[in-house]
Amino acid sequence: MKYLFGPVPSRRYGRSLGVDLAVPKTCTLSCRFCQLGPTPHTTVTRTETPDIDAVWTELREWLAQGNTADYITESGSGEPTLHLRFGDLLRRVRNETNCRSLLLSNGSLFFLPEVRRDALVADVVKVSLHAWDQASFETVNRPHPSLRFQAIIDGYRAFREAFTGRLDVEVFLIPGANDRDDQATKIAALVASFAPDSVTLNTAVRPPADSSIIPCPPERLEALLPLFGPHAHIGGKEPQNVRIKFTQEALIGLVERHPVSLSSLATTFEKTEDEFRALLQPLIAHGDIRLFPAVGRLFVGGATKPQGG
Repeated sequence: MKYLFGPVPSRRYGRSLGVDLAVPKTCTLSCRFCQLGPTPHTTVTRTETPDIDAVWTELREWLAQGNTADYITESGSGEPTLHLRFGDLLRRVRNETNCRSLLLSNGSLFFLPEVRRDALVADVVKVSLHAWDQASFETVNRPHPSLRFQAIIDGYRAFREAFTGRLDVEVFLIPGANDRDDQATKIAALVASFAPDSVTLNTAVRPPADSSIIPCPPERLEALLPLFGPHAHIGGKEPQNVRIKFTQEALIGLVERHPVSLSSLATTFEKTEDEFRALLQPLIAHGDIRLFPAVGRLFVGGATKPQGG
């Protein structure tokens, strides 16, 4: 599949079929923690690449084969709202399939009324917030120079007022960058100002773009959790009761976009780690995938390292 990947096993979203609307790696940010590596050139220019009709044709064919997913998810190897027609795909999913739709966005373009308008079509929208002002935004997220933190926060508030679906927010915590009590308190106050339905605290569980980043210890995440209210939880746990059939194509399509831990993949494909490593060997030998250590674990990723990584 050219545009689809997965279904990806997700603890919160079940069987999530990814739809990649970005040319790797096209993003508004170059976040220090990004598992896809640094963004070679950040951009805020919205385009119609890839062709949305071709994406829809591939999705329709996938569904016609009897495949199912809990969510059709706009995500992948860049920021999906950079696509001018991301809302058209959400509308087609709503009107022509039995699946729910999920938009995984970094939220950086929510200051644009047209982006907020199209995002309203999704059943679930997940955005991110890892900073508390312009300076911390630039330090953690390394945005395109034109982006302004306060405008994004104002966009979140305007979107929340109009959105009737579920709004989730991710807060990524980096030791030494945004995990002090005073820093986390400021982030939590901003999160509360647009009242998401859930808050996920995450830290480095996959290889980050900045190799100096280390995971926030579990006890620190637990200590900060109450700041974010009763609907907050800690992410990064292995998916439970989400299984997909192993094929080489499914595996390659998944890890090319997002490196996944060996243990998680083994669970997903209902294998022991030793059994799964045996399945990987021909693909590694052929150069289709690679096995590499990061943040204290073994990961399976695409054959080529992310640009700039």
